Amino acid sequence: MLGLIGGVIPGPVITAVFTEILQSGYMKSLRIILIALITESIVALLSLLILDSLGFNEGFFRGLSLAGAVILIWIAISIWKIKTLDSGTKVHFGFGKILIMILSNGVLWSYWITICIPKAILLGQQLRHGEYLFMGSVQMGWLISTMVVAFLFSRFRKALSRPRVIPVLFKLFALAFVYFAIDMTIKSIQYFLQ
Repeated sequence: MLGLIGGVIPGPVITAVFTEILQSGYMKSLRIILIALITESIVALLSLLILDSLGFNEGFFRGLSLAGAVILIWIAISIWKIKTLDSGTKVHFGFGKILIMILSNGVLWSYWITICIPKAILLGQQLRHGEYLFMGSVQMGWLISTMVVAFLFSRFRKALSRPRVIPVLFKLFALAFVYFAIDMTIKSIQYFLQ
């Protein structure tokens, strides 16, 4: 779910993909999606390896999850306010520009370090190589939802861009993030109260 929702969150990647679709079509946007997938996978793997190698206990990751819940609420509030997807600028998205755009995205790093990595490490403690299974699942979800949203945007841009549709769609995404934030908070509090 985190990956599926993450793939449709408005941000630099989805904005670049939608812009490329408007400028050059769906097939050209796949290059941006592929570069983003590879870059984000490297970010996720490095974050996982570094945090996992530091040998923090479960309490540390439960505390980190509380910070992640706050970030999810912040993202949900931002998503809740979205009313349109229109982008009026024509931009060329070269490899370097995409790479820098993704690596400088603080929300991406925060998302992985405070939300996904703790969940991955906790699964790794329960299941052999569970952390990698979790990370792969999140990335697959991201890839699937990003490609589906890009394809739908390319096919149904007029219908999806209606002022009444976009706010409803993103309010649903925002509520899903609130759910994850509440779930993470409850589980962390239960852990500390035991």
